[in-house]
Amino acid sequence: METNSGDRARVPLWRPGPPQRHTTVNFVLDTALAERPDAPAIDAASGVWTYAELDEQARRAAGALWSLGVRPGDRVAACLPNDLDIVAAFHGAVRIGAIWAGIGEALTEAEQRNLFDLCAPTVVLAGDHCALDTPECVRPDRWSDLLTHTDDAPPVDVEPDSPAGIAFTSGTSGSPKVVVHSHRNLLLPGATLVATRGWGPDLRKGDSFPLTILNLMVLSTLLTAQAGGCAVVMNRRDLDGVAEWITTRKVTVWNGAPAQLFDLARRPDIDLGSLREVWSGGGDTPDALRRAFAETHGLVPRVTYGLTEAPTVVSIDPADDEWRPGTSGRVLPQYDVAAYDDDGRRLPDGELGELKLAGTGEGPWANAWTPMLGYWENGRIRPPEPGPIPTGDVGTVDGEGWLTVLDRKKLVIIRGGANVYPLEVERVLATHPDITKAAVYPIPDDRLGQRVAAVVESDRPEPDFDAITALCRRALASYKVPEIWTRVDALPVNAMGKIQRAGLAEFVAAHGVTEQRVTERRDAGRA
Repeated sequence: METNSGDRARVPLWRPGPPQRHTTVNFVLDTALAERPDAPAIDAASGVWTYAELDEQARRAAGALWSLGVRPGDRVAACLPNDLDIVAAFHGAVRIGAIWAGIGEALTEAEQRNLFDLCAPTVVLAGDHCALDTPECVRPDRWSDLLTHTDDAPPVDVEPDSPAGIAFTSGTSGSPKVVVHSHRNLLLPGATLVATRGWGPDLRKGDSFPLTILNLMVLSTLLTAQAGGCAVVMNRRDLDGVAEWITTRKVTVWNGAPAQLFDLARRPDIDLGSLREVWSGGGDTPDALRRAFAETHGLVPRVTYGLTEAPTVVSIDPADDEWRPGTSGRVLPQYDVAAYDDDGRRLPDGELGELKLAGTGEGPWANAWTPMLGYWENGRIRPPEPGPIPTGDVGTVDGEGWLTVLDRKKLVIIRGGANVYPLEVERVLATHPDITKAAVYPIPDDRLGQRVAAVVESDRPEPDFDAITALCRRALASYKVPEIWTRVDALPVNAMGKIQRAGLAEFVAAHGVTEQRVTERRDAGRA
């Protein structure tokens, strides 16, 4: 165990109860509305809304969506920036029984279209960076007019286990899965974290990840509402922008990617004195980075492990400075996480296997968690297979609930907190005439965790890597474009002609013929 004494008060490991559980998202604002209606609920680029103002804007959004024909069970998608409008639209959509889905602004037109096709929304709230052009798209001017001139939506009865939100995930194939979560499960992470970390109305939680990711809605407005605090919706991810938001908005808890912590650890001139917790998620956080950040800013980053199917945080370091090297925190009390062998047998504490997730049957959070509703397929929800949810990750959980991830069964590359799926990139590379075969793999990086590398088999002694890079940039989001390129005479394959990925980095180091390193990209403002 390591600790950092600092001058910040230590917080007990867990504060188990009594848990506060709202029944549906529709009522999540009610406690704050009754007790502190004029307290700030959302602080964003366009201004600050009190709880009373957020409730009013959600009411208007619900009426506007109803006027557009949205009914219970319909999908409402948003391709909007981090600002006030996306928060109000989310609350409005779930109040009328719609299923919320986010489409990332940073995605290419083809990627946005793919998510659109998968969830088949009745309405898309489309901002300036939405490349979709379909009849379902509602642009900002029209949306603003609807908010002003439409009537209220009729009352809609919504049950705790009704579908409320869609999250897009993916396996090794790169083909997104459409995970559907209930109102109950969207509220539970916030309820647990607020109760176990002792948060209250003084909480000002800052998030710079896009709110089009469902997990971020869960960890921002739904979490802070249950504490009676304020969600600080940040629209910058660059170092200076993040620092400005934290200092000017007096953020007390901030959720960042390892790459952002890496940069901040090298900036002792930045004052992060308002922070009481710093979270690191979306990728591996080396122990050396935890120590470096703590040495610079006096806070040990709280490392998290999350799962879209949970949704969001499954384990996290305690709220004080306690942590254990190599781990991803302790499992939250609503879960039962254990390692399983290849035959599906649960392994003893501390043994290595595939991590699987279930609800706990003990303590104040017993039976609070229920599995995701399922996957959206062909216009309906396909329930998950019975039993614990497989994570696809190999690791251990000890007798005290400390979780360690050793490796990923999935081939996903995590670059700066963003997922890159090799097959998705390889399919783009296969369309270039210079390339016969290609494999995409991760290269370790101190700052980003991993970088994207590509090795290609080509008949040309010197493939046109500039042209290949340009092709990737047209088809893929910038963070998915390979940064390190290598040509080999022949890629290693098995008897079935499939590329042998194990030891690929070592093979490239030994057999690479031509290598080109693409200039590092540093996107300012929006990742």
